[in-house]
Amino acid sequence: MSDRTRAHVFVSGRVQGVYYRSTTREEATERGVDGWVRNLDDGRVEAVFEGSSNAVESMIEWCHTGSTRADVTDVTVEYSDPEGIADFRIRR
Repeated sequence: MSDRTRAHVFVSGRVQGVYYRSTTREEATERGVDGWVRNLDDGRVEAVFEGSSNAVESMIEWCHTGSTRADVTDVTVEYSDPEGIADFRIRR
């Protein structure tokens, strides 16, 4: 479990109304990554990923493209210790 890491991610661009959250959940589930994703009032998407370092890095890389209809302009990442999240959810 020492390989687990946590990334707090903010994604900017056209990322709301383009299935970004639901696609993020699908991609995270495929990779075995836990966490959550939600829309922010300022138009960004916020997500937290917890899992193996490789899986979390894979999710961050995916965020730079996102869902098919998304147009990502920026991805900001902050790392910290995992908090023990045990699934992946879309927050409202």
